[in-house]
Amino acid sequence: MVPFFVQFKCKLGQSYAVANALAEAEIASEIYSTAGDYDLLVKFYVDKETDIGHFVNEKVQIIPGIQDTHTIITFKAF
Repeated sequence: MVPFFVQFKCKLGQSYAVANALAEAEIASEIYSTAGDYDLLVKFYVDKETDIGHFVNEKVQIIPGIQDTHTIITFKAF
């Protein structure tokens, strides 16, 4: 499994709705609320063969209430 993170900027008043929708979809490993430029930080795992760009586009960005995303691809855990 390949881990990666996505930061979410949500529409005003939609952070909890987006977090709940991600949890209900059972596609995220961990969901955190954050302060700063983004509202949520979410960790995902996909199979090695899965295209991360397509996964984010087709399964993540379709959730209502999302204004913007920033995907962070990781290389190695220490």
